[in-house]
Amino acid sequence: MTSWNEGLRQIRLAWTPAHTALVLVLVAVGVGFLPFVKMSLVVNGVFIGAIIALGAIGLTLVYGLMNFANVAHGDYMTMGAYVGLFIVVGVLAPLGIEGSGLGPFTFGYPVLIALPVAAAVVAAGAIILDAAIYRRLRARGVNVVVMSMASLGIAIAIRGLVQVIWTSEVQHFPRETRKVFHLPMDVRVPPDAIFIGVVAVILAVAVYVILTRTKMGKAMRATADNPDLARVSGIDTGRVIRWAWGMAAGLSATAGILLAVYQAQLVPIMGWKFLIPLFAAVVLGGLGNPYGALAGAFVIGVTSEVSTQWINPSYKPAVAFGLMILILLIRPRGIFGGGRN
Repeated sequence: MTSWNEGLRQIRLAWTPAHTALVLVLVAVGVGFLPFVKMSLVVNGVFIGAIIALGAIGLTLVYGLMNFANVAHGDYMTMGAYVGLFIVVGVLAPLGIEGSGLGPFTFGYPVLIALPVAAAVVAAGAIILDAAIYRRLRARGVNVVVMSMASLGIAIAIRGLVQVIWTSEVQHFPRETRKVFHLPMDVRVPPDAIFIGVVAVILAVAVYVILTRTKMGKAMRATADNPDLARVSGIDTGRVIRWAWGMAAGLSATAGILLAVYQAQLVPIMGWKFLIPLFAAVVLGGLGNPYGALAGAFVIGVTSEVSTQWINPSYKPAVAFGLMILILLIRPRGIFGGGRN
């Protein structure tokens, strides 16, 4: 029998000098356009890209292991935001733990408490949904189309549940107005955006460390590369899948809370509307590749925001898909050329 370590030696995260060169070319092209765009839009795009990145990394983890597009991923973002709101308003506030305007930020420390708790709750919910629905479908050998359709049904159910519990009215975390930071070139950065960027970087680094330095991360990579080989090598693939769902949903829930903080509002369709940029980032970067999802997220975020200098902001999803198609015409397997196509 092939040993686990022998199987793991066949697994590599897809990063090569060619990928580095391609990223540098994209950066160079972007820098070349800077004189023609407003820097404030570029900066906003970077922070939006950070939020997209968290959701896209989770989405690509699920795809890499189970080879299906989880349409409910955006609604995990929505659920994370609303669970966080419930913790802040319905749990902490009655206990006297409340406040807003923490330091330079619009939100208070209850949001910091709610963030990891909401992520854990949504992660647990995703694992339960996998056990109740997806695992049964996998056991019956259904194809990826059926799996994706099942996830669409779950997405609609989550959205309906949010509307039943919290209604369709716009809501927001307790907040106070704060001054923005004024930078050169007429760039204005809200303090909340800096918090979002820091959280996104920390979590992206944490995912990288987990995938490359831990036993579970190596098992996830081995399972994504060859599930049968991983299974006969002694890897508990069921446990690996549970971990993947938990990580993906936790990242998505965190992205949902960060998005609610950044936009200063929560609506039941917020995650559904964000699904297009998530998929565009994943496909653009290379299906099943976390590096690609990260790079694709920032490309989509910056490009979509910059496009509003010339077109109506409502067309940002069209810009995201248009850019994705353009890149795929040049590089059909995405920027990083990894994963399953």
